[in-house]
Amino acid sequence: MRSTGTPIGLQLAHSAKHVGRAFNDALAEVGGSMPMWFILTNLQGEAWRTQHELARALHIEGPTLTRHLDGLEEEGLVVRRRGPNDRRAVSVELTDAGRARHADLLRAVQAFNRRLPDGFSGDEIDELRALLSRLEQNARG
Repeated sequence: MRSTGTPIGLQLAHSAKHVGRAFNDALAEVGGSMPMWFILTNLQGEAWRTQHELARALHIEGPTLTRHLDGLEEEGLVVRRRGPNDRRAVSVELTDAGRARHADLLRAVQAFNRRLPDGFSGDEIDELRALLSRLEQNARG
């Protein structure tokens, strides 16, 4: 099948960039960002994860996570503690302020997710999900 329009990969990349930017803007309106959302959401569901486990769960490098956690700790949203048996293991936990910020971010995410499919029918959303899944499978090979 040959198309004369914009290559689908390029269009998808542009769409992802614009949606990602709009999502980050929605989070910024309540004092957040995508990295903050991903980290706080992950910690919300897990108690006392080590920093190493958290980096693996988020699919980011340790130094990148450390930089984000430094900022979150400065804001009082997380605390880090060294393990009692292994001083190299650093546990990360949400504070009450972190849970409150997560709640604010969650409301922004829910509002964004209600706005994003505006004008699409339920069947169109289902078809879009299926098509995106097929594109992802094709990209993986």
